[in-house]
Amino acid sequence: MTTSSAPRDSVDPSHTETAVQPETVMFGADWCGDCRRAKLVFDRAGVSYRYIDLVLEPDAAEVARDISGRTNIPVILYPDASHQVEPSNADLQRKIEELGLGRG
Repeated sequence: MTTSSAPRDSVDPSHTETAVQPETVMFGADWCGDCRRAKLVFDRAGVSYRYIDLVLEPDAAEVARDISGRTNIPVILYPDASHQVEPSNADLQRKIEELGLGRG
């Protein structure tokens, strides 16, 4: 897992150089239980992702809202440009398997 923030263009789902985004990006905050749970699911599955902490990078909240149309977190942007907002563990696992993101 890598923790960092990114310029708005690098997570804009409409801004792609190829048909598929190269990484999974999670927008969240440490105070958010659903965010901690999603990180745990990803970490246990061996999913590589970039975590953007909205407390440290408050401007990124607008990017997350632009992606999801909502203010709820976590917002997870996948390599296929799809996203999930506050997904259940089962929804996360299905997406990990669908995209082959985990270590198998």
